[in-house]
Amino acid sequence: MRKITEFDIQIATLSNKVHEYDFVLDNAFFELFDQNLLNGGLLRAHVILDKTDLLLQFEFKITGHVNVTCDRSLDEFDYPINIDELLLVRYGAVETELDDNVLQILPGTQSINIAQHLFDYVGLAIPIKKLHPRFYEVDEDPDAENILIYTSGSANTPADDDDQDDDGAGDPRWDILKKLK
Repeated sequence: MRKITEFDIQIATLSNKVHEYDFVLDNAFFELFDQNLLNGGLLRAHVILDKTDLLLQFEFKITGHVNVTCDRSLDEFDYPINIDELLLVRYGAVETELDDNVLQILPGTQSINIAQHLFDYVGLAIPIKKLHPRFYEVDEDPDAENILIYTSGSANTPADDDDQDDDGAGDPRWDILKKLK
């Protein structure tokens, strides 16, 4: 099993310039975290670190797919991930998180572990409601967004229209409300 220390970046020994790192986020990576958000996946993370005397700027580029469970059908499917995030780390008197993407560390800090940041960025890229692709209708226009298909009846049942008058027995409360026009 993979150790979380593989994601340590030794910042104390780095010179002030741009450094690049590549990581593979696979099933073993996701097993490091106690989570039920996803079932696994295969992602490539390219991390660009721009180190200066006062600031560390991490640019995360994560691409690939994660395996999630559909909330509607409970089928597993691969959800594509494409992430570009920026994390700023500055030096200060106390170690704290100042904002979602701004951290403050002590000047003597030797290394930064980015595993939790990688996992958080992947977790935030997964939608709250996970639907299998078969529940989306793809439009012919490549610029158009996908349309969610939702039906609560069978395919043969026609939809009720408000403008259409039914000769059959309806709810008498609606008939009284229609007379109020």
